[in-house]
Amino acid sequence: MIIFKSINKLNKCIENIDNIGFVPTMGSIHNGHSSLIKKSKKICKKTLVSIFVNPKQFNNKKDFINYPRNTKRDIRILRKLNVDYVLLPTYSDIYGAKENRLIKIPKINKILCAKYRPGHFEGVLQVINQYLIKLNVQKIFLGEKDYQQLKIISNFVRKRFDIKIVACKTIRHKNTFALSSRNQLLIKEDLYKLSEIFKILKSFKLKLKKSFKYKYKISDVKNLIRKMGVKLEYLEMRDKHTLSKKCNKSNFKIFISYYYKKIRFIDNI
Repeated sequence: MIIFKSINKLNKCIENIDNIGFVPTMGSIHNGHSSLIKKSKKICKKTLVSIFVNPKQFNNKKDFINYPRNTKRDIRILRKLNVDYVLLPTYSDIYGAKENRLIKIPKINKILCAKYRPGHFEGVLQVINQYLIKLNVQKIFLGEKDYQQLKIISNFVRKRFDIKIVACKTIRHKNTFALSSRNQLLIKEDLYKLSEIFKILKSFKLKLKKSFKYKYKISDVKNLIRKMGVKLEYLEMRDKHTLSKKCNKSNFKIFISYYYKKIRFIDNI
């Protein structure tokens, strides 16, 4: 495994390789990241993983400061996974000296997380745009846990780059809550709470599959989740392809965002 702290040095090493899989991360590597890496290694000649906590996608400075970081641990995990290249870029390496033009997302996308985190996805697109302009990669691997992000990045990349997006299934803890870097900020008892919230969502989805009329009970489900001691941001059903509110029994997904112990979690099922 070769570690680079410079994009220019990395590019000199990979310029003649024509099948590189790219897994962009903000570190705090967990089994969700590992699944993306394993998929990349399976279908690509080489795999590149980046670790960069992108300040532009945080609309809350405290969230950026408190985001879990442990690069030494991450490197140990990536080495065990036999990753070929690791990029640890600086802010200036990504964005340069000049301020980059803000990439705006369409108003139609300002739903779910975009509604509650203004500027977040614009920041995500900025860093993805810089990566794909500067790096010689052919495939980018993204998880379905951040489902809205996956859709926004896919639409953006498809219009501007000849790069394939590979969507990967959400990895869960013992078939319950989605794995997240923020899980590392919680203790075992807290994780049990997250598991219970997921069980409520799973039960709700099973009832919807039997009868979509049960959608009118969503307010009851919201109240049940609030009783778990969390601050619910949103709980919505949307079309899994278009993210439109117009959905039916065969094409819906449930999306949730909530705060627990001042930490924000998202999931979809």
